[in-house]
Amino acid sequence: MNNVTAPREYKLSKLSTYYIFTLLFLLYFFDYIDRTIVASLAPFIQKEWGLTDFQAGLLMSVVYWSIVAFVIPVSVIVDRWSRKKTVGLMALIWSLATAACAFTKTFPQLLAARSGIGIGEAGYAPAGTAMLSGLFPPEKRSRMMGLWNISIPLGIAVGMGLGGFIATHWGWRHAFGLVAIPGVIVAILFFFVKDYKTVELVKTDESRKTGPSQFKMSKMDIVREFLRTPSLIFTNIGFIGCIFVNNAIIMWLPPYFHRTAGIPLSEAGMKVSLLMILALVGLPLGGWLADVWFKKRARARLLFPAITSALNAVVIFVAISLLTGQAQYFTLLGMGILASAFAPAAITATQEAIHPGLRAISYSVCVVVQNLLGASLAPIVIGKLSDLYGIQAAMSILPVFLVVSALMFFAGSFFYEKDLSKVEKVTLECED
Repeated sequence: MNNVTAPREYKLSKLSTYYIFTLLFLLYFFDYIDRTIVASLAPFIQKEWGLTDFQAGLLMSVVYWSIVAFVIPVSVIVDRWSRKKTVGLMALIWSLATAACAFTKTFPQLLAARSGIGIGEAGYAPAGTAMLSGLFPPEKRSRMMGLWNISIPLGIAVGMGLGGFIATHWGWRHAFGLVAIPGVIVAILFFFVKDYKTVELVKTDESRKTGPSQFKMSKMDIVREFLRTPSLIFTNIGFIGCIFVNNAIIMWLPPYFHRTAGIPLSEAGMKVSLLMILALVGLPLGGWLADVWFKKRARARLLFPAITSALNAVVIFVAISLLTGQAQYFTLLGMGILASAFAPAAITATQEAIHPGLRAISYSVCVVVQNLLGASLAPIVIGKLSDLYGIQAAMSILPVFLVVSALMFFAGSFFYEKDLSKVEKVTLECED
């Protein structure tokens, strides 16, 4: 049995706790609608402006490049100023940037507006993750992360399905405009929730002969905190392949179905949406199983992502390389569950293995790594390979990335329990 629960006095009523959780869920949902709706709109934009697959991929990738550029400075503001205020501001920015996409007349203008979405979304995942880590104790964190992250596939599914429908009937510009409105409303509500106070960056030095004493962490102490936590490093690297594959699936599986099976684009988008919805099973199930296993064995936080990533590699290899038609699609249903099952435990690991005052920054580092080397590269790498060798060959390489991720999570699991034992125990206090 593991005993890694830190002192904790951040207490809200059950109603307040789940109200905050609901707002966080809705914002993540609208975040991913705004972020990924371009995947279902890309064929319509390509037809109007004569764009290549590479250029269409840029419309997705530029969001992640903006996130990478701004996520660490914004996360410093989150940890040192206010989680709720940062979340509210970021949501307003990304929603207004989405609305601006509806008024663009050229590809460069749309690219610039899409980059604005990334600027707004940069601080949301780290801030939301840090808030949830304070709201819920360790024995519930993975399952609550799993439930929260259900909003991602829901947002992707709705964005892809709704985007194609609106574009078919009223044009792609209307799709951008309509999906921007709800995010503005929820962003305003978020300014009025309760949060825990900013955690002081102090650490206990137990090496002194006179007894343990606390000192304020310097910038180098913070850097060393990350560099001396190997499980965190392996976790961040493990995210790359998983996110690369997930983003490649989101962007290129609809065109893959259209080109290899002759399925109309609108129907192909709906088929992929149904696969994404299966994360409604994968995320909570993955979080629950990881929490149950974690109670018996600390290494389970990273062993579970290792196993699910390896299994997903097998499923995608069989489906893309060996099967066609209905057999292929039914096999990909397994991918719909496994593709997200790794996330709750892996995200929780980025919060538990680091000083509580650095949680937003910790996940921002993970966001930089996964977006710079995974999410942002997937649309253009697979798009370029598709231009050169065809979409079948391009999609066939995806299992390799998942195998590498599985190995990284497995390696990190050997260090996790020791890294947990080094984390500073901090009492969280509710703001006035």
